[in-house]
Amino acid sequence: VRTALASSLNVPAVRVAAMLSPDTVFEGFNRAGLRLGETAGFHGHALALGSADVTLLDLTNAYRMLAQQGLLSPVRWQAANEQRGTATRRVLPDTVAWQVADMLADPAARASTFGLDSPLVTRGFAAVKTGTSKDLRDNWCVGFTSRYTVGVWVGNASGAPMQAVSGVTGAAPVWR
Repeated sequence: VRTALASSLNVPAVRVAAMLSPDTVFEGFNRAGLRLGETAGFHGHALALGSADVTLLDLTNAYRMLAQQGLLSPVRWQAANEQRGTATRRVLPDTVAWQVADMLADPAARASTFGLDSPLVTRGFAAVKTGTSKDLRDNWCVGFTSRYTVGVWVGNASGAPMQAVSGVTGAAPVWR
């Protein structure tokens, strides 16, 4: 599981989604704040591979939920002491959020896909994940440290495919 998640292996992701059911995956993503527009049946098992359109802000905030030990809160645009009504809700048990973060921060687990010297390797702790659309239209990289959660999108505004640019070669260097 560690290697499959950290290395972005598609077959294990689809197998897990099939075991859980598209409805369960869909509901989990919505609980994490992704606000999916279509139904679970529309996406089927491809939902595990990122077939749903989500905003970079929602995706980054979902990763921030992992960084906050499973607590989802609204996006903050100002210092915490200046905000009102920042209600949080538990999406995952803190131990589960920690396990996922630990897997995403494991350079040895991602080495089979990305190598030991990629833009995903940092000096300290950083949990990070990339994604690439099936037609290389765009890609993203989202990750967090103990202090920051950062999401990066790379693509053509026109939606035209890029030439051989994946999440690790496009968005990850910017994220790093």
